[in-house]
Amino acid sequence: MSSDAADATDEEDPIAYFLDDITYHGKSDRTRAFYERVLRDFEAFLTEGSRPVPVAEASHRDCMAYVHGLRGEKSESTIATYASYLHRFFAYMIQVGTFESNPMALVVKEMDESINTDPTRREIGVAPMREFVATVRHPLERAVVVTLLKTGMRVGELCNLDVRDVHLETPGPRPDVPVRAGLDGRPDSLYVSASPSRGQVSNGEERTASNKRKRDTTIPIDGELARVLRYWLAIRPDTRSSATPLFVSTSGEWGARLTPDMVHHLVETHARDRGWYRDGGGAEENVTPHYFRHFFTTHLRDRTGDRGVVKYLRGDVAQDVIDTYTHDWGDRVRDVYEANIYSLRV
Repeated sequence: MSSDAADATDEEDPIAYFLDDITYHGKSDRTRAFYERVLRDFEAFLTEGSRPVPVAEASHRDCMAYVHGLRGEKSESTIATYASYLHRFFAYMIQVGTFESNPMALVVKEMDESINTDPTRREIGVAPMREFVATVRHPLERAVVVTLLKTGMRVGELCNLDVRDVHLETPGPRPDVPVRAGLDGRPDSLYVSASPSRGQVSNGEERTASNKRKRDTTIPIDGELARVLRYWLAIRPDTRSSATPLFVSTSGEWGARLTPDMVHHLVETHARDRGWYRDGGGAEENVTPHYFRHFFTTHLRDRTGDRGVVKYLRGDVAQDVIDTYTHDWGDRVRDVYEANIYSLRV
């Protein structure tokens, strides 16, 4: 194609130009299709008024009106993903010199994100967190803390993990339990199910905590977490539960599945020693298991700039977004995660 032809395509149909470019950059057909669905929907919205507006001339008010129109039809997480796709489209077209401004920039900045940095909270950098992790030496406690910090999962979700939910490419000594089918072909991954509920039986065991995910989630395991989990699995006590829990007590209730109260206690103990927890301190001051979810969200989002991946890992996204990010394992989630996850030097 000549440069003149390329320029004509660029000006006449900037969406088609953008879709071609992301294909050349290696994006999958499914990712391209999702971009096309969002961008063409936005384009159709711009033509519905009394004065049709070309995409290249859309203002921030046009973008605001489009996002507002999605409310009531889409979930908040899906709306945020639509906005992020539009934001990337406009930003790219500025980079290639076709558009002069990004009207979505202000809209995205002002949107009420469902995940936020919660500026009232204590803010801990990666370096101080590494120092904290270095003080957690018991294999069980270290495995619990590192898993929470590396995955952003809720404490109940951690307690509900079974050995079958862990697929390590180099397993090391571990109970002879096959990994669940959902992890086939996905080595070095954790499977967090959305189904366990408190008081209900899951995998043959009545659960004491609920998972609050909107959808099942497969989370990558990096080298650091893999080492910690292998060490724990090598010395993990046997348990009477047929579910074969991943994390079990090594103290008074030897071999029993960890409960959220147990996890809160062990995190509180180490946080107190660090000066990160005091009686009477609120959520803005005390470091708890939920703080680790906040830490994960803040640092991974700041490193990736990809709200969709972080939402997927947190279990906060709708099915259409999950399809976009996970249709080809390793194409998006694992690559983004491994390129950006912070090191805790464990």
